[in-house]
Amino acid sequence: MRLLTYAFIGAAASSFVPPEIKGVASFATHPVVPPATSILDVSSRRPRRHDARFFLSSSSSSSSSSSSSSSSSTINDDDDDASMIEMPSHSPATSLPNLIYEWRGHTIRYQASGPMNASRHVLLVHGLFVNSDHWRKTLVGLGGGGGGGAEEDDDDDGRRRRDVRVYALDLLGCGWSSKPARDDPSAVVANGENGRFVDCDTISYRELKGGWGGGSHRRAGGGGVVGRTSSSLENVPLGTPFGGHRLASRLDLRHPLRSPYNFYTWSEQLADFTRDVILANVTDDDERAREGRVTLIANSIGTISSLQSMIDEPHLYNGVLVVNPNFRELHMAELPLSSIFMPFVRLVQRTLRENGRGLFRSLARPDIVRRILEEPYSNTDAIDDELVTVLLDPLLTRGSDDVVFDTLSYSAGPLPEQQLRSEDFPSDRPVWVVYGRDDPWTPSKRVENLGRTCGPVVERIVGLDGAGHCPHDEKPEEVNRLILEFLDRLEKDR
Repeated sequence: MRLLTYAFIGAAASSFVPPEIKGVASFATHPVVPPATSILDVSSRRPRRHDARFFLSSSSSSSSSSSSSSSSSTINDDDDDASMIEMPSHSPATSLPNLIYEWRGHTIRYQASGPMNASRHVLLVHGLFVNSDHWRKTLVGLGGGGGGGAEEDDDDDGRRRRDVRVYALDLLGCGWSSKPARDDPSAVVANGENGRFVDCDTISYRELKGGWGGGSHRRAGGGGVVGRTSSSLENVPLGTPFGGHRLASRLDLRHPLRSPYNFYTWSEQLADFTRDVILANVTDDDERAREGRVTLIANSIGTISSLQSMIDEPHLYNGVLVVNPNFRELHMAELPLSSIFMPFVRLVQRTLRENGRGLFRSLARPDIVRRILEEPYSNTDAIDDELVTVLLDPLLTRGSDDVVFDTLSYSAGPLPEQQLRSEDFPSDRPVWVVYGRDDPWTPSKRVENLGRTCGPVVERIVGLDGAGHCPHDEKPEEVNRLILEFLDRLEKDR
């Protein structure tokens, strides 16, 4: 989240990093998980402390046996390892079982609600530094009926809710999903940037596994392949906070650290999850009939992963509903006078990666998290103890700090306007945008301008009064209603 970003950047820039953590090496771990792709329901077992190795991507080395509390813990400054917070069998926010999807040798937590035989399927994609529990009121309000102010009755909305199967997952490095070190072999292989660009000699994971032809990195339309592209774009049209237009002279697409925590990795994770979990459970015998039945719903930077997944494999999806896009103000293409300021930004990013663990500890506290949430939330009544707990606890697992600092160093990658204007974005996959008018992070005029600058693919833009950056949690009744309207609109194209 933006306040957390600026807290790190500002602290490093003002030499706030405590002297006792100067020179401390960046701490990271890697997962020990079986390689096969499978789905595991962990709801029936109560995890023991050391079972956290399976759930949390911890190191294969031995860990401390001291106990820890999940509801209000902070990382123990006297312990060389991060707190061993256990993933509960069920989400405290939704009461849904925490399920495990194994993806490219890593464990991915997800939740699901609604009838298995529903005709509509939705995949919820979370934003920065949060997890699938941030969709608590959508998971229950749509798939479960009655959550987030939704009444389960026999009116049209009630019947439509009962025909929706809702999925939400934790992206790699987020929530209860694996958090491998950037240079861990399993993370290097899983990196979605592999095989994408003409100026790199890597091969994609699917290419490595024999899924696609050589020199190709993604599918298009009905399953064809598309070759490598340039890793740097020039003269890219983008918006401004005041609803204007500008040209970014350069837009680099690759993570400067070659970290796996990038939008291409996450977009491939979404596509694989859609195939392996969502569509695998659709009962239609015709594979072609199953495809194109999943709707992506994304908040904040989850928007970019979702739009990229739509570009890569449009045959899997029927549309995207964006809840408050993020334009990534620390991206090199977003910074004014980038050639002047980027060297300083890179220096701060490196300082945080090398010396920032103590600062991360100082911010990973319930009271700090609550204060961070108060900036993007206009409806602060929605910030309850449950929200603080389900967002903070996974951040106390090992490897979280390195993922955070890798993400803060990601001043590259695709941007929403560039993606929506791309010739590869399918013109027959509609995009709706819902945003809170009181969002302090996403300029409303820039959001409204998407409909004019990105062509007819952006069909509708809806602003919500009294909501900030997270309307799905602040105004769930209104967002859930708009989701149902979007699903109705998609029905017309079937």
